[in-house]
Amino acid sequence: MSDDLLLTPRYGTAALSDLLPSVLTCLGAPGDTDRLGLELEVDRVCVLLVDGLGAQALAAESAAAPFLTSLPEVTLDAGFPSTTATSLTTLGTGLPSGEHGIVGYSMRLPGEERLFNSLRWQLIGAGPKVEALTAFPPDRIQPHRTVFERATEAGIAAVQVAPSYQDGSGLTLAGWRGGGFRTAFSVGDLVDGVLTALTSAPKTLVYTYHSELDTTGHARGPASRAWRFELANVDRIAAEIAARLPARSALVVTADHGMVELVERIDFDTHPYLSDNVLALGGEPRARHVYTDDSAAVADTWREMLGAGFLVRTREEAIDAGWFGPILTRDAAARIGDLVVVACGDGGVVRSGAEPLQSIMVGHHGSLTAAELRVPLRIHRA
Repeated sequence: MSDDLLLTPRYGTAALSDLLPSVLTCLGAPGDTDRLGLELEVDRVCVLLVDGLGAQALAAESAAAPFLTSLPEVTLDAGFPSTTATSLTTLGTGLPSGEHGIVGYSMRLPGEERLFNSLRWQLIGAGPKVEALTAFPPDRIQPHRTVFERATEAGIAAVQVAPSYQDGSGLTLAGWRGGGFRTAFSVGDLVDGVLTALTSAPKTLVYTYHSELDTTGHARGPASRAWRFELANVDRIAAEIAARLPARSALVVTADHGMVELVERIDFDTHPYLSDNVLALGGEPRARHVYTDDSAAVADTWREMLGAGFLVRTREEAIDAGWFGPILTRDAAARIGDLVVVACGDGGVVRSGAEPLQSIMVGHHGSLTAAELRVPLRIHRA
């Protein structure tokens, strides 16, 4: 394996960060351009984010998704790392991770000894007494204006339809503050909530989120029969919304990342050398932030121990390669590991002790392979 299997995200032309700025432009909001050339002449847009739906996997299982695959085939790049917390913030802000600063599933914040879990919005292992929203204000961790804030300022009603645990969460407040929230208690309630929200104002932007495909992929694998059955459910959701769209509306379906099945597991917690000079290990198995007290020594060790199936880059090399986007803020740079290690093949660096559930999951993501990075963009116009 080698780094020629890895892609550089197409920021500015065909990335997830370009989607909602393009949608806002089509809805008449000032301040940006239709970067993707959507040319939607609409008053209402629903964006359905399907967690874990890679473009390659959708193409491979087209029979399970006849509605989605009947729509024009376009792909976007999720961005780096290709993981939920980063991608949801990317979608909600219209910015790559180098600007919004959520640079991984877990990352080190300056001044904190423990890693910060950006998905759960808490320090790992800090205990229940820590008030995370107070200690880590979402608008300080991610200070840029969200797409919802920009929509509201432009007179466009912005509504999120999602599970209750996302209402008021740190990640939601970081990436999606500025709009309304409607809880979806079930798949049927999600569809109904989207249709209700679309007609709540003359101009509307609705964002909705579906998680079960990702859960199935982690547990059973993205090539499993269970995953294929769940994809059929996703296709039915999209078809039901599309069939009932009001006039001058569009349904936009995309995803936060794809997924690969992990074959080679290298266990950081039991390996005799990988932990030498490592202060903390962030990220996830296929995209690790390695915080060290001797980055040159650790880089040499990791390259020797991991072999050709992984790419070990210094922070500066990863930044210069454009992985985190064309612009890097000081805050974002300070959160990136001294080393950034990504998987090129079917392996991952797991932690059987610190991350027992993650270490046994079948499906994983985070790296820059096409299976993980490329996500679908399918649009249905009413």
